[in-house]
Amino acid sequence: MAVREGLNCTVLYRPGQRDRDKEKKKKESILDLSKYIDKTIRVKFQGGREASGILKGFDPLLNLVLDGTIEYVRDPDDQYKLTEDTRQLGLVVCRGTSVVLICPQDGMEAIPNPFIQQQDG
Repeated sequence: MAVREGLNCTVLYRPGQRDRDKEKKKKESILDLSKYIDKTIRVKFQGGREASGILKGFDPLLNLVLDGTIEYVRDPDDQYKLTEDTRQLGLVVCRGTSVVLICPQDGMEAIPNPFIQQQDG
């Protein structure tokens, strides 16, 4: 055990304690994205932006590296509606805190909203 004295305080620490603290701080991601490496995925972000690209890497905070990225441009009149227009972005690093949805590009198709009641006219 070692004693370190500083400004009006004394800190006791044990040898090896810092190593144990580092082990506790390791966080694992709740998602296993390794099966999507080198596959095309679609990502939705806070604020409504959407992009798709080939997943090249990720970390436990869900920061993503996408290659060959295409952004899907939104309608200027309706922010929630996507247009057919796209924009080539290339290699992109996506900040994990802004990612809302990650899904594979193939196998994704739009369906009608089952919660909207149809009006009989």
